[in-house]
Amino acid sequence: MIIAGVGMAICFNACNTNTGSEEGAFPTDSVSIALGKAAFMQDCSSCHNFRADGIGPQLGGLTTFASAEWIRNFIKDPKSIIESGDTLAAKHYNKFKTIMPSFAHYTEEKVNGILAFLNTNKKAPSTLGVDDPNALRNPIPEPIPMSDLVVNLELVAQIPPSSEENPLTRIAKLSFQPITDKIFVMDLRGKLYYLNEGEPEVYMDMAKLKPNFIHQPGLGTGFGSFAFHPEFSKNGLLYTTHTEPPGSAKADFGYPDSIKVTLQWVLSEWKTNQPGGFPFVGESRELFRINMVTGIHGMQEITFNPLAKPGDADYGLLYVGIGDGGSAESGFPFLCNSPENIWGAVIRINPRGTNSLNGHYGIPATNPFSGSENENIRKEIYAHGFRNPHRIAWSRKGEIFVSNIGHQNIESLYIISPGADCGWPVREGTFVIDPSQNMWNIYPLPPDDAKNNFTYPVAEYDHDEGNAIAGGFEYWGKALPALVGKFVFGDIVKGRLFYVEMKDLKVGSQAPIKEWQITLNGVPKTLTALCGADKVDERFGIDRHGELYITTKPDGKVYKLVSANQP
Repeated sequence: MIIAGVGMAICFNACNTNTGSEEGAFPTDSVSIALGKAAFMQDCSSCHNFRADGIGPQLGGLTTFASAEWIRNFIKDPKSIIESGDTLAAKHYNKFKTIMPSFAHYTEEKVNGILAFLNTNKKAPSTLGVDDPNALRNPIPEPIPMSDLVVNLELVAQIPPSSEENPLTRIAKLSFQPITDKIFVMDLRGKLYYLNEGEPEVYMDMAKLKPNFIHQPGLGTGFGSFAFHPEFSKNGLLYTTHTEPPGSAKADFGYPDSIKVTLQWVLSEWKTNQPGGFPFVGESRELFRINMVTGIHGMQEITFNPLAKPGDADYGLLYVGIGDGGSAESGFPFLCNSPENIWGAVIRINPRGTNSLNGHYGIPATNPFSGSENENIRKEIYAHGFRNPHRIAWSRKGEIFVSNIGHQNIESLYIISPGADCGWPVREGTFVIDPSQNMWNIYPLPPDDAKNNFTYPVAEYDHDEGNAIAGGFEYWGKALPALVGKFVFGDIVKGRLFYVEMKDLKVGSQAPIKEWQITLNGVPKTLTALCGADKVDERFGIDRHGELYITTKPDGKVYKLVSANQP
């Protein structure tokens, strides 16, 4: 029950729905409560807690304001309630700007369990939900303009459904095998597909290879990412990330026992003696595992510098994007605001080295903190201060781009340098945020901000425009001259498509963003219309020749950008 967005708290302060205390409306038996807690942790905890608003509203005190019938109906069909004209639903939809999926497939037993568990959290937080009248209500008032750029898409693959429930797939990454033209697509639910002339064939099944593999509680959890070693054709090395239940093994990166662990992310190296074989057959070894406070903002992106050549200092070094694990909005901001902690960072390691604390990988001498005498510094860190460094890419000039999914206001694109501090959780984009208060409130930078030495985004947009940045790439291909000199990206939720001019990207200022449109076989379309879902869940991919692709989770479609007008 991922209540991403409107959530069930939309009837807070609704006196006319205050029937939450009705006799017998909320089950109170221990079996129902336990069932509901398990369901909440699996399906709801990525978006909700009982402390402060996150991706969705905090739910403390909900059952004192909302009737069991209203909550039950919302779980089953949230979209209908919003579209019915419910004024409170509309009000909060405008705040969270997205609709949770329907959980009509829930059994009555599970719905009753959710009601029972919610009713054990009757106390609403007193201060963390307070809106500050001095906070910025529209941090970036200028709308993103529509450009003249129109790109034609071609459907190149249909990924098989990995569930009977929406979304039908959870495809989240498209990339290529070095040297060859082979393209691979990953589904978070556990499968890595090879596109054999457009036909997806299972190359790796994480659920079969890792007995503890899980892909709950939704959002970014599961089979997180993959990266072939630059010399895969010779050494047969492949790297992956995936999630496992808490306590599956001792974590290399943990925190005090008083803080809960929702799951663990694991980085693995795989070795095959048949690099050209199909499907993948080989053995794995674990490089490290990390505990996470919640199921959001995990360890997804792993990638090698595509520009590095043998003999370069960066050759064969693996970049890993590690989110804050929801620690800031769960009340533990200290986990992600220091180079002494690995959460909220982009790290760089030598997967073939051995000088890490666990001896399973290496820490390059060229890392910015490698020479620190502070034993508490995580010398793996290349840059830090991110909420969710969701994607990493390189420019032709060798600049490292990180797309950072924001909290409730700002989506941002960074160019990072060694040791950069991008400010989270006291900065969201180019704005001030206070993790000890209501994190919906953001403020302008103070006049003396330069003393903080934060690295700010080179482009950003607010939640009037979208909800979560879909990291992209500088166009390196040859088929679309109209995209040369542009960094192409979009919004995961809304399915909008954006670009910035590479010449406008400078650290210390924010480049103007423009929107572009698509056609399919020459017919004007939107990604929302193509996938038939309110949440598009778009991702960008790239092949060996620098040509770009777009994938959509709800329908499992893979599109290639094949032509464009020349504005």
